[in-house]
Parts: sequence; C-alpha cells; structure tokens
Amino acid sequence: MSPSDLPVAQVLDRATGPRRAEADELLELLGEISGEQPVVWAGRIIGFGEYEYRYESGHSGSSPVLAFAPGPTKHTIYLVNDFSDRWPDLMARLGKHRASKACLYLTRLTGVDRSALRQLLEQSLAETRSPGR
Repeated sequence: MSPSDLPVAQVLDRATGPRRAEADELLELLGEISGEQPVVWAGRIIGFGEYEYRYESGHSGSSPVLAFAPGPTKHTIYLVNDFSDRWPDLMARLGKHRASKACLYLTRLTGVDRSALRQLLEQSLAETRSPGR
C-alpha cells in the first residue's frame, strides 16, 4: 500500500447522506489523535502518519499509523491486528459494530460510544508506534 496524491475530499465524498458528516467527524478525530495530516492511501483509504513494517516472512512495506475508509454503506477503521481480542472491554462499550482481524466496521456513528472509539484509536496508535513493532 502506498500514499497517493488523490484529494482527501474526493474519498470523503464516497460516504453519502448522514455518513458524509460522520466521515468528517472521523477525519477530525483521527487527525487529532495522530497529530498528522490526512493522506489518501491506495486510492480509497484516508491515512494519518506512516510506519514501516516487516513480517517474520521477510515481507515489508509501509502503512498509515491510523486510517479509515468512508463508504456509502459503512465506515472501515483500520486498527492493529487482533484489536478486538486485546481490548474486549472497549469493544463491549463501543456499541453496534462488526470486527475482523484488523478492521472495525461501523454502519453509522449513531449509538457509538465516542469515548470507547477514542480509546481504541489511541491504544492502536500506541501499539503501532511502540518500539520493536
């Protein structure tokens, strides 16, 4: 995955109706937490900051430290691997969501506990920036 020069507004506009305002809220929240400016990655993901990774297999690359992808049906937030297993208390407080290994899917922000979401983002960021990662 790599950064692109696509305008952030063009990616934000993939969220429609009330999700568009929620995409703006996520943009502000992730920017505030990361202290970084938004950059479009892979043509569809809004990322903040950058880090290098290397797997035991030797595969390496770069990725944003925090990121989300707005869309017409859901918001996808990218977090550290196994975040839902690491922080089950936050997941229980979060509200309606779906999760995979490294993605949090929110259909809407309505009903989402913003404090729990902020903590998830902060803890994921701390994990990503920790030495030895």
